[in-house]
Amino acid sequence: MLLKRDDFYSMLNSVADIWEENYMLLCDIDSRFGDGDHGVTIRKIANLIKEKLAIWNEETSIGKFIVDLGMSVVEIGGGSAGPLYGTMIGGFGYPIIEKNEIDGKLLVEMFDSSLTEMECITTAKCGDKTMMDALIPAVKSIQGMDGSPIELLKIAAEAAEKGADDSRNMISKFGRARSYGDQTIGTPDAGAVSTSLFFKGIYEGIKK
Repeated sequence: MLLKRDDFYSMLNSVADIWEENYMLLCDIDSRFGDGDHGVTIRKIANLIKEKLAIWNEETSIGKFIVDLGMSVVEIGGGSAGPLYGTMIGGFGYPIIEKNEIDGKLLVEMFDSSLTEMECITTAKCGDKTMMDALIPAVKSIQGMDGSPIELLKIAAEAAEKGADDSRNMISKFGRARSYGDQTIGTPDAGAVSTSLFFKGIYEGIKK
């Protein structure tokens, strides 16, 4: 199975849908120890994805579209979420900048590239209660694998969901939530949850 332009359209559209559906949940989680606006920013990104998909022309490769989308997301206001999610999204596109057919091996390279780009702008690791608690497990879960894209996306989505759930038991070490210390135990990290929803979205999008 090869992923093509229509597949990525469906995958990204699915991400936008699932982020839109859950923006209030993300605001609620973020309101407990943060500014409470994480869901608002995620909703802005979801709307931007929809806008960009609507004008994606046939001449623009999958990789170029994803990189350009990431650059646009970086510019969204709302604290650090725009730069972080823009970097994460854009990172997926670099290994396939001129590609329009993606196999499992290239998909793994896309995941690795996204994590590499993120590690250039944040020192957060697994256990720090950030979006990296979902991103890192998703990437690591398929490293070195050579399966079909849909199988790999399923594995990554499940790993990201577990990572987000595991963040409940962590103490926040970044952002405003850091000042609450042990009080943050019991609440998942909003960024980890929205990142897990991203991977759920791309998997569910390819299933359709």
